[in-house]
Amino acid sequence: MVSNIDYTGDGVAKKQAVTPHQSAAQYGSLPQRRPVCQSPPMRSPNYYAAPGFERAGLRRREPEWIRDRVLDPASVFVPVWRSQNLVIEVEGGEPRAAVLTVDAVGPLLGSLNADDVEERLIRGEFVFLGLIDERAHFALDVSASEAPLDMLRSPALAAAGIAEGGMAQIGVRFADLRQLAGRLDRHEGALLALARAMMFWHSRHRFCGLCGTPTRSEEAGHMRRCTDPGCDTMHFPRTDPAVIMLVTDGDRALLGRNKNFPVAGMYSTLAGFVEPGESLEDAVAREVREETAIEVGAVHYHSSQPWPFPANIMLGFYAAATSTAITVDYGELADARWFEREWLLSHVDDDSFRLPRRDSIARRLLEDWLSGQAG
Repeated sequence: MVSNIDYTGDGVAKKQAVTPHQSAAQYGSLPQRRPVCQSPPMRSPNYYAAPGFERAGLRRREPEWIRDRVLDPASVFVPVWRSQNLVIEVEGGEPRAAVLTVDAVGPLLGSLNADDVEERLIRGEFVFLGLIDERAHFALDVSASEAPLDMLRSPALAAAGIAEGGMAQIGVRFADLRQLAGRLDRHEGALLALARAMMFWHSRHRFCGLCGTPTRSEEAGHMRRCTDPGCDTMHFPRTDPAVIMLVTDGDRALLGRNKNFPVAGMYSTLAGFVEPGESLEDAVAREVREETAIEVGAVHYHSSQPWPFPANIMLGFYAAATSTAITVDYGELADARWFEREWLLSHVDDDSFRLPRRDSIARRLLEDWLSGQAG
């Protein structure tokens, strides 16, 4: 398939006033972290990568520590409602993540004690995401509530240091993270994406896939176990790999338009899921051949992008074409063409042709190739 990627703080809000023109960095973005990737350097990480927090995976196996952190007034909660994230939108500025303390979510959860926390952990309503400046961050599932925003709007604004009188210019809502098009600070976007992905996984794995018995959440939300002692199967969050590739022929690039793209005129690189028993390089060649009948030779890795919508990792490649005659698979694509480098550099996006979204790895592959940085 063509990459049908619609591509459609410090996690705690600082106690300061927010003006319409402040950027996310000015009012409490997640702190920068040293990159750990050892691949060749890029201009910057792909969106949703380099999240800026420590996952602290070993802590997941310490139930008492997790329970204490849930009740810790310094801990931070990232609300998720039916796969949507809570955001604050400032008129004339960029959106920011809305994150809350345990006291702030009190109106929704009621009084919490150790037994309540344990029950919610078992149900998967709390998921430990990691540490930011030693403060525990949890995803909080509020999907059971029909109108959680009524109880969270004021606490979210208060946590951000925004007076209720500023509501004319400030909005709080649950939003589809993809619709924000990468406008969030990248660290906030990564944190919200992880919270969304984990809650989506929990909602789809409440029963054992082997025997059908209900499951319970363990390891702070990063594993579900079948409650039938005779089965006792452990289920872990999964990530499905997909290859996404820019095929080139000298100064030409192969781009396609998926028949389901919602944006008029948008073309993108080709992409598809890796099949069982298939190498990444073979998946690149197969997908390109199936969708366009183009054969490729050399395949080179570029970078990857987490895409937890719901559970993918996009693995980016460049591939050199060894044939040039296109036969479009109209079951997948509406169109596929070769585009000259100079034309792509000079064209201004319009409804006849536009590049993929700026927060996508598809756009990154194209821009690096156009600027001569493809490797």
